Amino acid sequence: MRRHPLSFVGVALVTLSAVVFLFVFLLDMFGLHQNPYLGIVFFLVLPAFFVFGLLLIPLGMYLDRRRRHRGLEERRWPRLDLNDPVHRRGVLIVASLSIVNVLIVGLAAYRGLEFMDSPQFCGQVCHTVMEPEFVAYQQGPHSRVRCVDCHIGPGAPWFVKSKLDGTRQVIAVMRGTYSRPIASPVHNLRPARDTCEQCHWPEKFHGDKMEVIREYANDDKNTESVTRLLVHVGGGSERLGIASGIHWHMNVANEIEYVATDGKRQVIPYVRLKDRQGNVREYRVAGTTDDQLATGERRRMDCMDCHNRPSHPFSASPERAVDGAMARGEIPRTLPFARREAVQTLTVPYPDRATAERQIGERLRGFYGSNYASLASAHGGDIDQLVGAAQRLYSRNVFPGMKVTWGAHENNLGHTDAPGCFRCHDDQHKTADGRIIRQDCDLCHDIQQ
Repeated sequence: MRRHPLSFVGVALVTLSAVVFLFVFLLDMFGLHQNPYLGIVFFLVLPAFFVFGLLLIPLGMYLDRRRRHRGLEERRWPRLDLNDPVHRRGVLIVASLSIVNVLIVGLAAYRGLEFMDSPQFCGQVCHTVMEPEFVAYQQGPHSRVRCVDCHIGPGAPWFVKSKLDGTRQVIAVMRGTYSRPIASPVHNLRPARDTCEQCHWPEKFHGDKMEVIREYANDDKNTESVTRLLVHVGGGSERLGIASGIHWHMNVANEIEYVATDGKRQVIPYVRLKDRQGNVREYRVAGTTDDQLATGERRRMDCMDCHNRPSHPFSASPERAVDGAMARGEIPRTLPFARREAVQTLTVPYPDRATAERQIGERLRGFYGSNYASLASAHGGDIDQLVGAAQRLYSRNVFPGMKVTWGAHENNLGHTDAPGCFRCHDDQHKTADGRIIRQDCDLCHDIQQ
């Protein structure tokens, strides 16, 4: 019964799966990895092979028994005699090679999973689709944090959920039915308390932060204006009963829920607050019906509702991008009308990146060649610097193939280029007894010119 080839294949699969599983298990026990994708080995690949091998063993036994009942000749296999030195030496060689092969396969699988865990795999395998997000990620403040640390995090449930969702995304890429640009926000993203708060501890946010905003005029001197905001970051402690500043919203003693009636969470007609004493207040915009709220998305507020572009930031407009570049010294302020010309050049829609880079250079060099011929020869290096900076700003923020352009993704951190804070703080959200969510500027910051 045990001589049918399928049974032998089943035994081999079971044995190989078991050995690889033990190898990976030892890696896990000794803490030799920090890889969420290693769950593939535990939850998908090895169990599938192991169960498949177990099913092949009785199937082979059944087929062999049926063959003998039909009177067919039983299969003959070579006899193995371990008392024979030749047979014994052959068994040792095969066993040794099998162990080596298993280790090689295991190490290769492990290294393959490590690559799947890397930002390069996430951002470059599906190049066209993920190019905007990957470029923004490289320029963002979390460029040293792996994609999977935020998009998957630790634990099996979210790993399985992300893999199921990833299967849908792979099918969409193969069929070309993916969203252009990629839809934001990600509605099935893991809660921030499971990811962001592993590093950013809400109770330890405290005090004020000075934010310096530099903007430039469209005159020949690129006149600079500076605004200083003393931002009341604040924080809160459930243990001490302290709550202040912007991060009061994330005080663990408070529960803030809201209902958004649009896919981008920009329209929020309902807010519910439950404080540490259990008191509940509900705020509504006038005219909001229960039917509208029933069809909207109900969500408990967390970090991502304000910091909605923490790892993939894009400039909201050419003006914002150019001002930032001038503040960093990427664009020389000594060139007349550098700010105005850079903004105008970046505002033009281009069909693709190659055309954009060529025409950006032609437009800027043409302007200074026509209007400042003497300056063009004396300050050619500054003009080249301006051209290079404008080309980089375009390549970081505009991706025609994915229909990503200036302002394609709203940033809710603030209220200048998107509603942001004003989605709720608009003096329009009121309780039944007349309390409102105030729009007072000094709730969040003091302006110092």
